[in-house]
Amino acid sequence: MEDSLIFHEKEKEAKEKTYKILFTGLDGAGKTSIISALHREFSQIALIEPTRGAQRSNFKLLGREISEWDLGGQKRYLISYLNNPNKYFDGTEVAIYVIDILDGPRIKESLNYLYDVVDKFKELKIEPQIVILFHKFDPKLIHNVEKQIKSEILALNKEIIKKVDYEKLQFFTTSIYNPYTIMNAMSKVLLTLYPKAELLQKTINEFTRKLDCEGLIITDNNSIILGSCFKDDESKKLLRSTIAYFLTLNDVFEDMGIEQQEDQIVVRKMGKYFLFKPVTLKKTPLPYYMLALKSRDPLGLYFMNKDFNAFVNMFNDILMS
Repeated sequence: MEDSLIFHEKEKEAKEKTYKILFTGLDGAGKTSIISALHREFSQIALIEPTRGAQRSNFKLLGREISEWDLGGQKRYLISYLNNPNKYFDGTEVAIYVIDILDGPRIKESLNYLYDVVDKFKELKIEPQIVILFHKFDPKLIHNVEKQIKSEILALNKEIIKKVDYEKLQFFTTSIYNPYTIMNAMSKVLLTLYPKAELLQKTINEFTRKLDCEGLIITDNNSIILGSCFKDDESKKLLRSTIAYFLTLNDVFEDMGIEQQEDQIVVRKMGKYFLFKPVTLKKTPLPYYMLALKSRDPLGLYFMNKDFNAFVNMFNDILMS
């Protein structure tokens, strides 16, 4: 009983706490573009201007308040951050460090700044997760030099690990032209802040089977994947390749007011059915979404049956408890 009370007190404190997520790296690396891609503001990416100083915004993830810090990467700002670490770095839970993998001449400069940032974390006696994004790993651009770039990334991984001597390091390759790479990296990182992520994943696994789906992805409105389950590699590839576009299409329909008339999107392709549907929870205005892949027609009463309702109730209980 006492352990249960302690757990609930810690959960309450966690929900009330604001978690600081830091995006940093050199100018032009793509930090702001990554944030825009997560918010599905693709039309704004080409218009992005250099970030001036520290830009902050807040959003909620599974009931937790996330403070997102986008640190401009121009040299005068980098110097300011290092000279004022308490102001910019203190309290960081997750540091996202973005490296433009195609900007060869500046990679050494980028690594040196990364090492300076890690040193400041150590001075402040904080140990945030550090996530290195090798960005602009664009499929079409690297087609002819993919092996070379992958080899360079592997060498950089080893160099960084050896140099910083830091346990909480993760590495990902990302591209705004493959939105799932950004969604996947950010989801894996941010869900470490949520202690019930494993329970949520087990629930999704169970109900993917009960709902007779070949694959299922649950995401929130910030493009964070809360969990997924796939029958095979084909279903995994299909859903991962399309989830960002279903979210964007839903945004368009919302802007047009169409979502008030229809609450699901169904697409038939290659003999399979893609069903995109909101998962409406009690006691929270935050939207969640499901993308399911089925081999049989999902229309009619299928997704109004007791199994789907049971999934929604279980999902609600996990998030609200």
